[in-house]
Amino acid sequence: MLTPKQHELLHFIQQRLDASGISPSFEEMKEALGLKSKSGIHRLISALEERGFLRRLPNRARALEVLKLPEAARAKAPDDHNVLPLRKPAAVRPIAANDIIEVPLHGRIAAGVPIEAFEDHNQLSVPAALLGSGEHYALEVSGDSMIEAGILDGDYALIQKANTAREGDIVVALVDGQDATLKYFRREGRMIRLDPANSAYEPQRYEAERVMVQGRLSGLLRRYH
Repeated sequence: MLTPKQHELLHFIQQRLDASGISPSFEEMKEALGLKSKSGIHRLISALEERGFLRRLPNRARALEVLKLPEAARAKAPDDHNVLPLRKPAAVRPIAANDIIEVPLHGRIAAGVPIEAFEDHNQLSVPAALLGSGEHYALEVSGDSMIEAGILDGDYALIQKANTAREGDIVVALVDGQDATLKYFRREGRMIRLDPANSAYEPQRYEAERVMVQGRLSGLLRRYH
């Protein structure tokens, strides 16, 4: 049995999906239900998920799927669960060109000398058009050693997860298991050379076993203030 607010929210989401193919924002849901904060919407969505009425689609902002709806009129039988399965759509809606994907934001990464790698993360909303295939994450750039490649301090580097790199790729390199840096990847015999894109900086050379590739640069996101 759903509460009145859960019932109201579920039908509001379904109406918006039917009309536009896009689920409403948390702000729109808050206004539609007359709530004072978005935290109430989060609680309602979590409750609907737990009851199997709603599903969040991974790695996409504003992506909710209604799995089933309560019946408008309750059946008299006491064992009736008052649930109707939704009909499958005739065709899958294509992802819109302006679709937004949420990727993990793993803190800051040096575009200078290596700094400590960050593992705790938030989420960053990214236009899907900036990402290719595969799994991605984002890092905030700190430093100026890649400015000649157009990568500036404060930019968000969009990284495709990978543990290998080709000669000349811009990679996230983890040095000695704790220091991460963004550099061009080069090989010198049994050594790895990490090249900056700033003539004021010197290349960094390490034994191959000290360097682990954690991803390749696939795009940049820049915010103007």
